[in-house]
Amino acid sequence: MTTKIVIIDDHQLFREGVKRILDFEKTFTVVAEGDDGSEALELYEKHNPDVVIMDINMPNTNGVDATRQLVDEFPDSKVIILSIHDDENYVSHALKSGALGYLLKEMDADALVQAVKVVADGGSYLHPKVTHNLVSEFRRLASENQVGSGYQQPEIRRPLHLLTRRECEVLQLLADGKSNRGIGEALYISEKTVKNHVSNILQKMNVNDRTQAVVLGIKNGWVEVR
Repeated sequence: MTTKIVIIDDHQLFREGVKRILDFEKTFTVVAEGDDGSEALELYEKHNPDVVIMDINMPNTNGVDATRQLVDEFPDSKVIILSIHDDENYVSHALKSGALGYLLKEMDADALVQAVKVVADGGSYLHPKVTHNLVSEFRRLASENQVGSGYQQPEIRRPLHLLTRRECEVLQLLADGKSNRGIGEALYISEKTVKNHVSNILQKMNVNDRTQAVVLGIKNGWVEVR
């Protein structure tokens, strides 16, 4: 099946670059482009895309407001926000608006393609660096809320009843915010092997995406935020 995509970004060169990457995927079709969030509703209604890729900073209607309007009007719409900001406040606002994905513009081509596939299937996808920042903020807030209540950090233990030693290493590196390429370089394995490990981790942990795997790993004391 073909995944129909709309791209909305006010920087034409960047938009063309994103389109060029997506056009390499045989199952992807970019059906329309726009340069402001104010066009989101019209383009969605006209083309009924599977995924909308939306820049967060645009001159008239920004990506967060446009996403909120789009999701309110079309609850089944699936939006990936593009941003230069890795601050958790930006990410939080984007996710609260209804976006299912958040990518930094420093992403590589593989991350973009993977994000579109995951979001089109109904999952969520966050840039690894963003995931790490969000998890770090989650742990900081949890620690502050537990001050004086006898709270102790969970002992870091490995889920060897569930994952192999190598999968435990990959899960820790996911929590560190590493991309597939970064994990491969750290463990001296290929990106294809990393993808296989990540797929096995998601299946064994019964989660839909990397972010859920990291959060579950932290809750269970299987990884540490460093």
